[in-house]
Amino acid sequence: MSAVQELLVLPLALLALQASLCHGACVEVDSDTEAMVDKGFKLGCISCKRRGEVSATATVDWFFKASNDTDFSPLYSYEEQQAYITDSRFYGRLDWNGSKGTRDLQDGSIYILNVTFSDTGTYKCQFTRSLLYGSHVFPSNTTKIVYLNVVAQLTRGLASILSEVMMYVSIIGLQLWLVVEMIYCYRKIAAAGEEALRESASRKNSRLLP
Repeated sequence: MSAVQELLVLPLALLALQASLCHGACVEVDSDTEAMVDKGFKLGCISCKRRGEVSATATVDWFFKASNDTDFSPLYSYEEQQAYITDSRFYGRLDWNGSKGTRDLQDGSIYILNVTFSDTGTYKCQFTRSLLYGSHVFPSNTTKIVYLNVVAQLTRGLASILSEVMMYVSIIGLQLWLVVEMIYCYRKIAAAGEEALRESASRKNSRLLP
């Protein structure tokens, strides 16, 4: 990312930080769906609690169905901060990339190392959550599907290009709004200062009059 792009993204990052502080840090974002062969790839899976103040515990299970498979097979499990790879095709190639240091999992993402063409297929992410209300436990399950396509070279679709254009338009609009606000505040302060000077001069003149 160039220095110009970093400057453009800064206001958006500040707004995102403010939003996360006001509304909680968990935001559900869909996973990317196109991976490049021999590279790493993050399979995203986020399931936010509807009420952040409620205590909970959760486990995450991933399942995989290759392009030529008819059923899902167990792929990966994460429970009590322990990871288990259950599909021999992925031994040594999966890392936990989700919530760390907590049993209250909301990010169940995993990372595939050295992606191969055989990794193309459908992935299913399943959260098994227990919500704790005092002495009562309420189960809650969430399932998300990711369709992954492995390619030799990443391509940019029209939706991706339009999304990036809209992002830059939004950032530029935000910066223009900030400039207008700064000019308005400066003029308001300057006008208040001039008014104060006029009042001060008027008081001095009234004292000099007999």
